Amino acid sequence: MPEDGRLRVLFFVEGFTDIRFVTGLSEVCSLTLAVPARQYAESGLKERVALSGARISVAEIRGGRFEFQGRSLAYLWKHARQFDVILAQEVLRGALNANLVGKLRGVPVITYMCISPAEYFGCRRERSRIGVLTGAVGEFAIRCMMAVNGRLASCSVAMGPYLQKVASTYSTRVKVGLYYGVDTSLFRPIDTHLRTALRERLELPRENFIVLLSSRISHEKDPETVLRAVSIARSKGLDAIVLNIGGGYRDFLELARHMGLAQSKQWVLGRPALHPMSEVHRYYNACDMLAQASLAEGAGLSPLEALACGVPVVATAVGGMAIILKGYARLVPRQDAKAMAEEILWVASNREDAAAQALKGREYVIREWSREKAFADLRRVLEDVSGVSSKQTMQAQEIATR
Repeated sequence: MPEDGRLRVLFFVEGFTDIRFVTGLSEVCSLTLAVPARQYAESGLKERVALSGARISVAEIRGGRFEFQGRSLAYLWKHARQFDVILAQEVLRGALNANLVGKLRGVPVITYMCISPAEYFGCRRERSRIGVLTGAVGEFAIRCMMAVNGRLASCSVAMGPYLQKVASTYSTRVKVGLYYGVDTSLFRPIDTHLRTALRERLELPRENFIVLLSSRISHEKDPETVLRAVSIARSKGLDAIVLNIGGGYRDFLELARHMGLAQSKQWVLGRPALHPMSEVHRYYNACDMLAQASLAEGAGLSPLEALACGVPVVATAVGGMAIILKGYARLVPRQDAKAMAEEILWVASNREDAAAQALKGREYVIREWSREKAFADLRRVLEDVSGVSSKQTMQAQEIATR
């Protein structure tokens, strides 16, 4: 433990990660971030970390997939003993490096799973993006890495109850995590007057019923169902538009064009990626509801953020969303555009009841998914696995300030 008494944690990232998790983690430990250099810059995380003012040391590891694998292994071997615990992103290649080095160097490793990798990979096959043989080999490799990492890791943290169940199939030491949780002081309800002013500020239509799709456009998501559902709702008289915000918004607009939806240019909108800690919440507040359709979903933080804003949610009853959103969102079967359209129409026709359900969801988010709870829970796991207690940390901090 360093002189300031803060637990020394290496967060080892093999791909992309979220600024909300990184900054929150930096608040509960002395954090070093080891990341692939290309993704770190391309994702915008490098700039966001620099602007955040958070106390973070960063090790950028160069190279493509295979070169990164070798360079990261060398980095871990050289630096592992400088840390009290290694936190590995997900449960695949990067986690395997961390676990192997952790075992050999005597440093505990925690894996943090935010997706169900085999299910997400299976969505590639479902979308015909890979062949049968590639799909079979890939899934076998994924399940092997999950099994090995589950045996080697000191502890496995899984986001939400659904992924806890998935993780429990390969690890006997599983804790539930909340990832970065929801900042309920930022994601909070506003009144109708403020919503109108906010729409003007964001240059969004004042009178339309706006359906927000905030998720990225990737193989496990199902934007096609949302587009079809809104199209059906429009055919039944609802003056609705659908808005996607994110780095893949151009893909979303192109998808609508490719699907041949009538007059899609008039009602399908997209905006570039926004800073999740200062801008995204405004779009939740400006919209009438959020629609989240997925082929597979580990948990679903976007619907929870919407509920925290008191914004009604319609979502696919799949994976973690089927569990954590039950009773708080309008849930529909997988790939059922007609059912989703019916729920969109219900929300539009029953504004007060829909808002009441969403506000009930906000209470749930505050109680079970708040940012404060997410990082307090994670801190306890880090301390338990490292063997460094909060009392020891406080004592070290008191000595450091004398």
